Amino acid sequence: MGVPTFRAAVVRTPNDSVSVEVIDLPVREPGPGEVRVEIAAASVNPVDLAVASGYFHSLGFIDQPEHTGLGWDFAGTIVAVGPDVDLTAGTPVAGLVGGLDRDFGTYAEQVVVPAADIAVVPEGLDPVAAATVPLNGLTAAQLVDLLGDAPAGGGRLLVTGAAGAVGGYVVPFAQERGWRVTGLARSRDEKFVRGLGADFTDRATPGWDAVADAAALQEQGLALVRDGGVFVGVQPSAVPSPERGIDVRAVSVRPDGTRLGGLLDRTASGQPPARVHAVLPLTRLAEAHRAMAEGGVRGRYVLKP
Repeated sequence: MGVPTFRAAVVRTPNDSVSVEVIDLPVREPGPGEVRVEIAAASVNPVDLAVASGYFHSLGFIDQPEHTGLGWDFAGTIVAVGPDVDLTAGTPVAGLVGGLDRDFGTYAEQVVVPAADIAVVPEGLDPVAAATVPLNGLTAAQLVDLLGDAPAGGGRLLVTGAAGAVGGYVVPFAQERGWRVTGLARSRDEKFVRGLGADFTDRATPGWDAVADAAALQEQGLALVRDGGVFVGVQPSAVPSPERGIDVRAVSVRPDGTRLGGLLDRTASGQPPARVHAVLPLTRLAEAHRAMAEGGVRGRYVLKP
């Protein structure tokens, strides 16, 4: 009898979406503190396109001798648990796989992860919707942690890409920390942004106390901050150089099962809503990558193994 295997999408020679292939890998049993999850859904994120293109390889952040795994967040069902794990097989969960330099990802039929990095999916929340939460929700929450509470007398915050997957979370999270939020987005997204309770603009004008740069405008976003203000970006690998006394920070998202549990509960209640653009089988992931590369997609493509 042969060794059990599962399918996973990987990159052998980074180039673009055509460099991605689906291969068979041996099943790994979970070790202490780990669980093996049968994946029901995995969302597609811009960082996956950067990995497939070789961007992070060129910076020296990825050094895998055989292949690099794709995919960061997932939802599914626990099928095996290692020692020292309180969760049981059959539990629906969602989670985030952090870091870039790894030979596995969530574009797969299953994944082994630390139990501390996952959260139980609340009853009534579909796995497709749950799979869109971990990376974007945790990135936004940890970005707002870097931003901190709004200062007394100076809390005008501009969120770039406010209608995007990360920006749509940053807006309400920042409001909860006392910031007076204005969302920068295309005019067609005004209704969505205002629906989050924020002011809206489609013009990038300077003078803000702080900018949460969810759109990764980088230096263009930094130019919108007043002298002595705060800039928080989403690309820790390419942080803009500080200028004019601006406090420049960047979020480097990390797994956090406890916090993810709260985000999933909020999503189950509809605030903020899950945003799914389309659901595709794993074999059509190149189609999802091409569509995301063209831009303008609201919500996430979600892959089903």
